[in-house]
Amino acid sequence: MKTNTVALADLLPRNFDALLESKGVSFIKRAGEAEVRQVVIDVLCGNNLRASTEHLTRLRLGKLNAATFLIYLSGLQAAKNFGRAIPNLALKSITGQASKSEKELSKWMLGLTGKGVQNILRDDRKQLAKYTRTFAGNLKRLAADTEKESGKLQCRVEFADGKNAVLDWHDMLSLFCTIGSQTLAIRGSEKSTYGKLFERLVLGSVMSALGFKQTTYPPSKTSNVFWLSSKLGEREADATLLVAPGQAVRFDLGFIGRGNPEITKDKVSRFERNLEINKQTYHSATCIIVDRVGEGSGLEEQAKHAGAIVIQMSMSYWPIELAQWISAKFGYKSAIAVCKPEQLPALLNKKLAAVPFENFVQGLAVSDAEDD
Repeated sequence: MKTNTVALADLLPRNFDALLESKGVSFIKRAGEAEVRQVVIDVLCGNNLRASTEHLTRLRLGKLNAATFLIYLSGLQAAKNFGRAIPNLALKSITGQASKSEKELSKWMLGLTGKGVQNILRDDRKQLAKYTRTFAGNLKRLAADTEKESGKLQCRVEFADGKNAVLDWHDMLSLFCTIGSQTLAIRGSEKSTYGKLFERLVLGSVMSALGFKQTTYPPSKTSNVFWLSSKLGEREADATLLVAPGQAVRFDLGFIGRGNPEITKDKVSRFERNLEINKQTYHSATCIIVDRVGEGSGLEEQAKHAGAIVIQMSMSYWPIELAQWISAKFGYKSAIAVCKPEQLPALLNKKLAAVPFENFVQGLAVSDAEDD
């Protein structure tokens, strides 16, 4: 088969689009609800989100790396000089009517990410064409230098069905470049992806564990219900809880470390004291949930004066603290409020075993594979 008949679109594995999909429900299906549930419980028990989600990132990257390797092997089976044709094929895909997945792959094949196209090339097609020529020339020289220094390479990969593909230094270096750019792009996107997803997952889970039921806005009930992400008054809340008729709590959650106290201080007084929901006035308390607060910041005292509370997720018992605050403020009783810290993981596992996590992220579209 001639090289010019090879199209990147024909080489993409069937699951490639799914690996790049970033909608909330798709994320849970891809990662597995049991895996996601465990990460949520880890965060509810004081673990750092980034540490807890690292294995999910590695899982996604591993699958994408494998899919990309198969793309190269399929291309080399179709045309022996496929590796040399990649720069032009990628340029054609980026500037043409290719699918989103194909464009993503093409950027990586040129050693670029979304930010690279914006910052290095300023989204200029002429610059992209010039860059592609330079990239192809540099890759060719690098392969020649590597062969001169280390000797010729013929890496034969054979499939179970007897088909095989042979990679030389040029092919291998091109593949490494693609994998490297892919890793940068995915890791860049995961930061914002996990922040948006797990804000909902953590809040929805802790509310459910406390015994409240998820509903939609406007709510049909006036007590023991919550909904996620809504704008009532001047500011949008990550969650709103109706404890009893006339009593509400608005939540703002952020995976913010102690290095950002000014952001957290702004959150303390962001919500109004009174809300109108379904023509009924609710007294609204404010709960700010952050990763941790620096010593001597005075933030907790400031929150107290503002009628708010700041809860730190770095504390392994933070759902207990939240439950006890709600109990003291509204007289609401829950098993978590009287739970001992060492018993919290087992209780959360029990409370969340049958909770449908997909409901928390239904319709949520987060960042794509582009690095933000």
